[in-house]
Amino acid sequence: MPGRRNVLLVVLAAARIVAGLDAALAASQTLEKIRSSGTLTLGYREASIPFSYLGANQQPVGMSLDLCAAIAERVRTDLNLPALKVAYVAVNASNRIPLIQNGTVDIECGSTTNTPERQKQVAFSIATFVSQPRWLTTPTSGITDLRDLREHTVVITQGSLNMVLAQKRNAAEGLGLTILQGRDHAESLLMLRTGRAAAWYEDEVLLAGARATAPDPSALVFLPAAAQTDDEYGLMLRRDDPEFKALVDGTLRAEMASGAFKTLYDKWFLNPIPPKRLNLDLPMSEALQVRIREPSRAQTR
Repeated sequence: MPGRRNVLLVVLAAARIVAGLDAALAASQTLEKIRSSGTLTLGYREASIPFSYLGANQQPVGMSLDLCAAIAERVRTDLNLPALKVAYVAVNASNRIPLIQNGTVDIECGSTTNTPERQKQVAFSIATFVSQPRWLTTPTSGITDLRDLREHTVVITQGSLNMVLAQKRNAAEGLGLTILQGRDHAESLLMLRTGRAAAWYEDEVLLAGARATAPDPSALVFLPAAAQTDDEYGLMLRRDDPEFKALVDGTLRAEMASGAFKTLYDKWFLNPIPPKRLNLDLPMSEALQVRIREPSRAQTR
Protein backbone atom coordinates (compact mmCIF):
# COMPACT_ATOMS: atom_id res chain seq x y z
CA MET A 1 0.00 0.00 0.00
CA PRO A 2 2.74 2.56 0.81
CA GLY A 3 4.19 1.98 -2.67
CA ARG A 4 0.85 2.59 -4.34
CA ARG A 5 0.32 5.68 -2.19
CA ASN A 6 3.70 7.13 -3.23
CA VAL A 7 2.89 6.51 -6.89
CA LEU A 8 -0.45 8.24 -6.43
CA LEU A 9 1.23 11.25 -4.81
CA VAL A 10 3.69 11.52 -7.70
CA VAL A 11 0.84 11.35 -10.22
CA LEU A 12 -1.12 14.02 -8.35
CA ALA A 13 1.94 16.27 -8.13
CA ALA A 14 2.57 15.90 -11.87
CA ALA A 15 -1.07 16.67 -12.56
CA ARG A 16 -0.82 19.86 -10.50
CA ILE A 17 2.27 20.93 -12.45
CA VAL A 18 0.54 20.32 -15.78
CA ALA A 19 -2.56 22.11 -14.55
CA GLY A 20 -0.44 25.07 -13.48
CA LEU A 21 1.27 25.19 -16.86
CA ASP A 22 -2.05 24.97 -18.66
CA ALA A 23 -3.42 27.79 -16.50
CA ALA A 24 -0.44 29.99 -17.31
CA LEU A 25 -0.79 29.30 -21.03
CA ALA A 26 -4.51 29.89 -20.91
CA ALA A 27 -3.88 33.28 -19.27
CA SER A 28 -1.90 34.34 -22.34
CA GLN A 29 -4.10 35.40 -25.24
CA THR A 30 -1.17 35.09 -27.62
CA LEU A 31 -0.12 31.61 -26.51
CA GLU A 32 -3.71 30.38 -26.52
CA LYS A 33 -4.15 31.74 -30.06
CA ILE A 34 -0.94 30.01 -31.17
CA ARG A 35 -1.94 26.73 -29.54
CA SER A 36 -5.42 26.83 -31.11
CA SER A 37 -4.19 27.70 -34.60
CA GLY A 38 -0.92 25.75 -34.51
CA THR A 39 0.75 28.80 -36.05
CA LEU A 40 3.09 31.53 -34.81
CA THR A 41 2.83 34.63 -37.02
CA LEU A 42 5.87 36.87 -37.34
CA GLY A 43 5.79 40.38 -38.78
CA TYR A 44 8.79 41.47 -40.84
CA ARG A 45 10.00 44.63 -42.54
CA GLU A 46 10.99 44.53 -46.19
CA ALA A 47 13.90 46.99 -46.04
CA SER A 48 15.19 47.30 -42.43
CA ILE A 49 18.66 45.87 -43.04
CA PRO A 50 20.14 43.96 -41.27
CA PHE A 51 17.31 43.34 -38.81
CA SER A 52 14.48 42.39 -41.12
CA TYR A 53 14.44 42.57 -44.91
CA LEU A 54 13.96 40.60 -48.10
CA GLY A 55 17.04 38.57 -48.99
CA ALA A 56 17.66 35.99 -51.70
CA ASN A 57 14.53 34.78 -53.46
CA GLN A 58 12.59 37.58 -51.74
CA GLN A 59 12.49 35.64 -48.46
CA PRO A 60 12.54 37.56 -45.14
CA VAL A 61 15.90 37.39 -43.33
CA GLY A 62 17.77 39.35 -40.68
CA MET A 63 18.99 39.37 -37.10
CA SER A 64 15.53 40.08 -35.64
CA LEU A 65 14.11 37.15 -37.58
CA ASP A 66 16.88 34.89 -36.24
CA LEU A 67 15.95 35.96 -32.71
CA CYS A 68 12.30 35.26 -33.48
CA ALA A 69 13.28 31.82 -34.78
CA ALA A 70 14.74 31.06 -31.34
CA ILE A 71 11.48 32.22 -29.77
CA ALA A 72 9.54 29.95 -32.14
CA GLU A 73 11.57 27.00 -30.89
CA ARG A 74 10.76 27.95 -27.30
CA VAL A 75 7.05 28.17 -28.15
CA ARG A 76 7.21 24.81 -29.92
CA THR A 77 8.69 23.22 -26.80
CA ASP A 78 6.58 24.95 -24.16
CA LEU A 79 3.30 24.30 -25.95
CA ASN A 80 4.34 20.80 -27.00
CA LEU A 81 3.61 21.61 -30.64
CA PRO A 82 6.23 19.76 -32.71
CA ALA A 83 4.28 20.63 -35.87
CA LEU A 84 4.11 24.36 -35.06
CA LYS A 85 3.98 26.42 -38.25
CA VAL A 86 5.66 29.80 -38.59
CA ALA A 87 3.91 32.30 -40.87
CA TYR A 88 5.30 35.62 -42.09
CA VAL A 89 3.42 38.88 -42.67
CA ALA A 90 5.04 41.98 -44.18
CA VAL A 91 4.49 45.10 -42.07
CA ASN A 92 5.47 48.73 -42.44
CA ALA A 93 5.83 51.76 -40.19
CA SER A 94 2.15 52.63 -40.51
CA ASN A 95 0.47 49.26 -39.90
CA ARG A 96 2.89 47.40 -37.61
CA ILE A 97 1.21 48.54 -34.36
CA PRO A 98 -2.39 47.93 -35.52
CA LEU A 99 -1.46 44.44 -36.76
CA ILE A 100 -0.02 43.59 -33.34
CA GLN A 101 -3.06 45.04 -31.59
CA ASN A 102 -5.62 43.10 -33.64
CA GLY A 103 -3.73 39.82 -33.36
CA THR A 104 -2.80 39.47 -37.04
CA VAL A 105 0.86 39.39 -36.00
CA ASP A 106 2.15 37.75 -32.80
CA ILE A 107 5.64 39.31 -32.81
CA GLU A 108 7.00 42.14 -34.93
CA CYS A 109 10.55 41.08 -35.79
CA GLY A 110 11.86 44.39 -37.05
CA SER A 111 13.68 47.49 -35.86
CA THR A 112 11.10 49.37 -33.80
CA THR A 113 12.21 51.84 -31.13
CA ASN A 114 10.73 51.34 -27.67
CA THR A 115 9.13 54.58 -26.46
CA PRO A 116 6.72 55.52 -23.64
CA GLU A 117 4.12 56.55 -26.20
CA ARG A 118 4.27 53.22 -28.02
CA GLN A 119 4.14 51.35 -24.71
CA LYS A 120 0.60 52.68 -24.33
CA GLN A 121 -0.36 50.64 -27.40
CA VAL A 122 1.92 47.59 -27.43
CA ALA A 123 4.57 45.83 -25.36
CA PHE A 124 8.28 45.43 -26.10
CA SER A 125 10.84 42.78 -25.35
CA ILE A 126 14.07 43.60 -23.56
CA ALA A 127 16.41 45.65 -25.74
CA THR A 128 17.83 43.86 -28.79
CA PHE A 129 19.81 46.83 -30.17
CA VAL A 130 20.90 50.37 -29.31
CA SER A 131 21.17 53.10 -31.93
CA GLN A 132 20.94 56.85 -32.48
CA PRO A 133 19.70 58.93 -35.42
CA ARG A 134 22.01 60.64 -37.91
CA TRP A 135 21.82 62.45 -41.23
CA LEU A 136 22.88 60.76 -44.48
CA THR A 137 23.66 62.93 -47.50
CA THR A 138 25.76 62.95 -50.68
CA PRO A 139 29.28 64.37 -51.21
CA THR A 140 28.03 66.36 -54.20
CA SER A 141 25.48 68.21 -52.08
CA GLY A 142 28.19 70.29 -50.42
CA ILE A 143 26.56 69.61 -47.03
CA THR A 144 29.13 68.86 -44.34
CA ASP A 145 27.26 69.62 -41.10
CA LEU A 146 23.80 70.41 -39.79
CA ARG A 147 24.13 74.14 -40.48
CA ASP A 148 24.53 73.42 -44.19
CA LEU A 149 21.06 71.86 -44.22
CA ARG A 150 19.36 75.23 -43.76
CA GLU A 151 16.50 75.83 -46.21
CA HIS A 152 16.99 72.38 -47.80
CA THR A 153 14.46 69.62 -48.47
CA VAL A 154 15.06 66.48 -46.44
CA VAL A 155 13.32 63.12 -46.13
CA ILE A 156 12.22 61.02 -43.16
CA THR A 157 10.49 57.64 -43.45
CA GLN A 158 6.78 57.73 -42.69
CA GLY A 159 6.04 56.60 -39.14
CA SER A 160 9.64 57.01 -37.97
CA LEU A 161 10.09 58.35 -34.45
CA ASN A 162 12.81 60.59 -35.86
CA MET A 163 10.18 62.81 -37.48
CA VAL A 164 9.43 64.33 -34.06
CA LEU A 165 13.12 64.88 -33.32
CA ALA A 166 13.73 66.52 -36.69
CA GLN A 167 10.70 68.80 -36.34
CA LYS A 168 11.80 69.90 -32.87
CA ARG A 169 15.34 70.64 -34.00
CA ASN A 170 14.08 72.38 -37.14
CA ALA A 171 11.95 74.72 -35.02
CA ALA A 172 14.49 75.22 -32.22
CA GLU A 173 17.36 76.11 -34.55
CA GLY A 174 15.34 77.85 -37.26
CA LEU A 175 16.70 75.57 -39.99
CA GLY A 176 13.80 76.18 -42.38
CA LEU A 177 13.75 72.55 -43.51
CA THR A 178 11.13 71.21 -45.89
CA ILE A 179 10.46 67.68 -44.65
CA LEU A 180 9.18 65.02 -47.05
CA GLN A 181 8.11 61.51 -46.03
CA GLY A 182 9.18 58.30 -47.74
CA ARG A 183 6.69 55.43 -47.69
CA ASP A 184 9.46 53.14 -46.40
CA HIS A 185 13.24 53.16 -46.06
CA ALA A 186 13.71 52.08 -49.67
CA GLU A 187 11.74 55.08 -50.94
CA SER A 188 13.56 57.46 -48.59
CA LEU A 189 16.89 56.19 -49.96
CA LEU A 190 15.66 56.64 -53.53
CA MET A 191 14.61 60.22 -52.82
CA LEU A 192 18.08 60.97 -51.46
CA ARG A 193 19.93 59.29 -54.33
CA THR A 194 17.85 61.01 -57.01
CA GLY A 195 18.21 64.47 -55.49
CA ARG A 196 14.60 64.95 -54.37
CA ALA A 197 15.99 65.30 -50.84
CA ALA A 198 19.33 66.72 -49.73
CA ALA A 199 19.57 64.45 -46.68
CA TRP A 200 17.81 61.55 -44.95
CA TYR A 201 17.36 61.40 -41.17
CA GLU A 202 17.10 57.94 -39.59
CA ASP A 203 18.73 55.62 -37.07
CA GLU A 204 22.41 55.19 -37.89
CA VAL A 205 22.27 51.42 -38.29
CA LEU A 206 19.35 51.58 -40.71
CA LEU A 207 21.15 54.19 -42.77
CA ALA A 208 24.29 52.01 -42.80
CA GLY A 209 22.24 49.09 -44.07
CA ALA A 210 20.52 51.13 -46.74
CA ARG A 211 23.81 52.63 -47.89
CA ALA A 212 25.46 49.21 -48.12
CA THR A 213 22.76 47.95 -50.50
CA ALA A 214 22.64 51.05 -52.69
CA PRO A 215 24.11 50.82 -56.20
CA ASP A 216 26.60 53.56 -55.26
CA PRO A 217 27.49 53.27 -51.52
CA SER A 218 30.48 55.63 -51.85
CA ALA A 219 28.10 58.36 -53.04
CA LEU A 220 26.41 58.44 -49.63
CA VAL A 221 28.07 59.92 -46.54
CA PHE A 222 27.15 60.57 -42.89
CA LEU A 223 27.15 64.00 -41.35
CA PRO A 224 29.16 64.18 -38.10
CA ALA A 225 27.30 62.62 -35.19
CA ALA A 226 25.73 64.94 -32.66
CA ALA A 227 25.15 64.09 -29.01
CA GLN A 228 21.97 62.01 -28.85
CA THR A 229 20.12 59.87 -26.37
CA ASP A 230 20.52 56.17 -27.06
CA ASP A 231 17.48 54.53 -28.66
CA GLU A 232 16.62 50.93 -27.82
CA TYR A 233 15.03 48.55 -30.30
CA GLY A 234 12.87 45.68 -29.13
CA LEU A 235 10.62 42.99 -30.55
CA MET A 236 7.04 44.26 -30.45
CA LEU A 237 4.29 42.21 -28.77
CA ARG A 238 0.67 42.45 -27.74
CA ARG A 239 0.12 44.64 -24.69
CA ASP A 240 -1.19 43.19 -21.42
CA ASP A 241 0.11 39.67 -22.08
CA PRO A 242 2.83 39.26 -19.43
CA GLU A 243 3.01 35.47 -19.89
CA PHE A 244 4.00 35.78 -23.53
CA LYS A 245 6.40 38.65 -22.81
CA ALA A 246 8.07 36.51 -20.12
CA LEU A 247 8.58 33.73 -22.67
CA VAL A 248 10.05 36.15 -25.23
CA ASP A 249 12.32 37.90 -22.71
CA GLY A 250 13.42 34.61 -21.23
CA THR A 251 14.45 33.36 -24.66
CA LEU A 252 16.41 36.53 -25.40
CA ARG A 253 18.15 36.47 -22.02
CA ALA A 254 19.20 32.88 -22.64
CA GLU A 255 20.59 33.85 -26.07
CA MET A 256 22.58 36.68 -24.46
CA ALA A 257 23.89 34.57 -21.59
CA SER A 258 25.02 31.72 -23.84
CA GLY A 259 26.88 33.92 -26.32
CA ALA A 260 24.45 33.05 -29.13
CA PHE A 261 23.30 36.67 -29.31
CA LYS A 262 26.84 37.93 -29.97
CA THR A 263 27.30 35.25 -32.60
CA LEU A 264 24.18 36.53 -34.35
CA TYR A 265 25.42 40.11 -34.09
CA ASP A 266 28.73 39.20 -35.69
CA LYS A 267 26.88 37.32 -38.42
CA TRP A 268 24.76 40.32 -39.42
CA PHE A 269 27.03 43.29 -38.66
CA LEU A 270 30.62 42.11 -39.17
CA ASN A 271 30.32 39.67 -42.07
CA PRO A 272 28.96 39.73 -45.63
CA ILE A 273 25.17 39.41 -45.64
CA PRO A 274 22.72 38.37 -48.35
CA PRO A 275 21.74 39.03 -51.02
CA LYS A 276 24.73 41.10 -52.22
CA ARG A 277 27.30 39.85 -49.68
CA LEU A 278 27.91 43.38 -48.40
CA ASN A 279 29.48 44.00 -45.00
CA LEU A 280 28.05 46.72 -42.71
CA ASP A 281 31.25 46.59 -40.64
CA LEU A 282 29.54 48.02 -37.56
CA PRO A 283 31.18 46.76 -34.32
CA MET A 284 28.95 46.27 -31.30
CA SER A 285 28.61 49.46 -29.29
CA GLU A 286 29.45 49.68 -25.61
CA ALA A 287 25.82 50.61 -24.95
CA LEU A 288 24.62 47.31 -26.43
CA GLN A 289 27.31 45.34 -24.59
CA VAL A 290 25.99 46.79 -21.32
CA ARG A 291 22.46 45.67 -22.14
CA ILE A 292 23.66 42.18 -22.97
CA ARG A 293 25.42 41.95 -19.63
CA GLU A 294 22.44 43.43 -17.81
CA PRO A 295 19.21 42.90 -19.80
CA SER A 296 16.52 45.20 -18.50
CA ARG A 297 13.50 47.21 -19.49
CA ALA A 298 14.16 49.76 -22.20
CA GLN A 299 15.56 53.12 -21.19
CA THR A 300 13.56 55.32 -23.55
CA ARG A 301 14.39 58.85 -24.51
